[in-house]
Amino acid sequence: MSDLLADDPEWADVVPIRQYENVNPIAPIFYNEEYKDATDYFRGVLKTGETSLRVLKLTERVIRMNPAHYTAWQHRYKTVIALQIPLEDELTKMDEIATTFLKTYQVWHHRRLLLTALNSVPAAARELVFLMSVLAHDAKNYHTWSFRQWILAHFNDETHLWRGERPYVERLLEDDVRNNSAWHHRFFVVFASGVRAGDEDRERVLRRELAFAKEKIALAPNNPSAWNYLRGALEHTGTPFATVAAFVEPYTASETPAPDVVDLDNPLPSPGAQLPCVAALEFLADIYEKEGGEKTAKAVEIWKTLVNEKDTMRKKYWEYRIREALHSASA
Repeated sequence: MSDLLADDPEWADVVPIRQYENVNPIAPIFYNEEYKDATDYFRGVLKTGETSLRVLKLTERVIRMNPAHYTAWQHRYKTVIALQIPLEDELTKMDEIATTFLKTYQVWHHRRLLLTALNSVPAAARELVFLMSVLAHDAKNYHTWSFRQWILAHFNDETHLWRGERPYVERLLEDDVRNNSAWHHRFFVVFASGVRAGDEDRERVLRRELAFAKEKIALAPNNPSAWNYLRGALEHTGTPFATVAAFVEPYTASETPAPDVVDLDNPLPSPGAQLPCVAALEFLADIYEKEGGEKTAKAVEIWKTLVNEKDTMRKKYWEYRIREALHSASA
């Protein structure tokens, strides 16, 4: 039995519209028969503006074959609104499609439209839980993380929605300390969106976040995500880089030094760490450059080491830093 809409009596009243192509198209696209049939009838209902249950089924048919078909998504949303379909039901129905096609932007835009229309805190809380299951499949998916941050920003005043975010990120980083998406989300929750979870004292938050970043750097010294987080926390709060010099310096050595005393505020690199760490060398050079004066020469020496030995892939960048520093020093 044929699955084509052209053979379905329910669609006999719709005039299908074929995709326009020139007589001799330069690069014809060879769609399969099912997709051509579905999109021909979809163009037919678009022309008449029909919004009905059968159109709802048709949009799903098209979306499952081409989840990036933004016009199908747009008309689906229009149809859902016109038919007064419960928006919570539409969200639930789209769960499987979102999980299957999680790398497709249109999937998440549709959910954003639904949540905006609902403007429901319980629906937002439910969505955050759903997104955890999606991120369990792909913990670094850009579209999913962007949508999660949009939910939090949209429901900005709902503190309880934010409360679980930092512990959630910590669990992800326990699983994979190099998950740059999780590091980015932590920064968003802690800094970019303001202090959350009861208006914590900002100084205490900074101390906590510096300690967290240092701990993760010690675990995996050559993980740039943690170093970027440390750098971002300092820059965002206007804290001088020199305040963490004692922590950074051991990571620029050729091997982990034997501690005279245990310094819990400045954990040493983990045993067997590959040293010196390029990110630490860059960090220390930045500290010297900001201090200026005779310290500029120390920064230049570090950059020369990066040029010739430790980071030759970015040779041109380090040479640029050397030129700029020497020019500023001589001005």
